[in-house]
Amino acid sequence: MRIRVRVHPGAKRSKFEMRDGEMHIWVLAPAIDGKANAAVVQALAHFYRVPRTTVRLVSGEASRSKSFEVPESSK
Repeated sequence: MRIRVRVHPGAKRSKFEMRDGEMHIWVLAPAIDGKANAAVVQALAHFYRVPRTTVRLVSGEASRSKSFEVPESSK
């Protein structure tokens, strides 16, 4: 499944929220050297209960708005 994500890097705490069909994810990692992207991949893998290696960034590598491909899970 494809998921639209709005990333909020450098947050004080991690959290998820759905707004208008888009998932907003706050991560502690800064938006430097792909650290925030890695944190979002980890968060999505944990949220959907899938291996981290199966979560793929489709578009928006340098943007706050991103698309991820996540396999169907048991959740």
